[in-house]
Amino acid sequence: MIHKRWFQVLITGILLSLLILLLHEIQFFFAPFLTYAGAIAFPLIGGAILFYISRPVMHLLEHYKIPRLLAIVIVFLLYILAGFFIVRFIAPIAQEQFTRLVENIPRMSDMIGETITYWQQNQDIIPSQFNDSLNGVVESLQSSLDAAPGVIIDVISQLVGFVFGLVLIPFFLFFMLKDGHKLVPFIKQFMNKRVSASFEKLTKSLDHTLNSFIIGQLTVSVFVGLMLLVGYLIIGLNYSLTLALFAMLMNVIPFVGPFLAVIPAILVALFQDPIMAVYVAIITIVAQQLEGNLVSPNVMGKALSIHPLTIITIILAAGSLAGFLGLLFAIPAYAVIKTIISHFYNEWLERKAAHE
Repeated sequence: MIHKRWFQVLITGILLSLLILLLHEIQFFFAPFLTYAGAIAFPLIGGAILFYISRPVMHLLEHYKIPRLLAIVIVFLLYILAGFFIVRFIAPIAQEQFTRLVENIPRMSDMIGETITYWQQNQDIIPSQFNDSLNGVVESLQSSLDAAPGVIIDVISQLVGFVFGLVLIPFFLFFMLKDGHKLVPFIKQFMNKRVSASFEKLTKSLDHTLNSFIIGQLTVSVFVGLMLLVGYLIIGLNYSLTLALFAMLMNVIPFVGPFLAVIPAILVALFQDPIMAVYVAIITIVAQQLEGNLVSPNVMGKALSIHPLTIITIILAAGSLAGFLGLLFAIPAYAVIKTIISHFYNEWLERKAAHE
């Protein structure tokens, strides 16, 4: 019986369940390690993202016989120049528009309530039960909008804590650029020849996956943000820079990001001029069509090969479990896990074919 497939699967399931139970019972043992991991997660992830952005520039400079250390210094100078440009020219405009938008939120809330109240008083078709439910929704919406400035302030105050992590990001980035290529050879020296070859192949696959996702998503986000900014400026939409920057941020989230990005723009357009909301919808559709048919295929290609339904399912689950961070990191985490599983599965097939 022990050679039966169903019995082996059953035993494997029982052992995995016992392992999970054991890990749950001794989770206090891992608490210090999780605390340490949480402390370095932000600068490590930030440094890794900048590493994938900076690496092509550094390699290009090295191609022209520039020493690595000097190439890294040039990369840092480019980041400083970009930061100066943002602080000097973009941040003041965005801050002014954001302040005006926050100040107008209570007025928008009152206009929503007045519009729905007028509509309710001048119609006799909708049942009273629906009106009661609509009143509850309106009150909830108004209270949420009225509390929005306070929520925004709380979020900003929490972001201050990330400033300390930002200070560490340049140090992580420097050593990743300087010594990142030494990590795999260092680990390989402790492995035998077969495992070493497998490990090197796996790291190359993981590097390709992460590079495709990070560079691809950032390129897509910047492209969509610029397209929306140009479109918003053409139609004269209020707070155009702030709304375009918000869209750029939201587009980092795969699949659902574009839908989240357009909501504030449509709401602002409705208050400015109802026909403006139609223009915003058209601009968004054009930008997304250009991105989906021109940018993504050429930048990301089929490196990730994740079905849209899988993306939706993962994002819904990750958003429920971990909020915004879950939305942000669910797809790259899934892509990494998929790459690892595919690597070992392909190796298993190759060994099986070799034995046969």
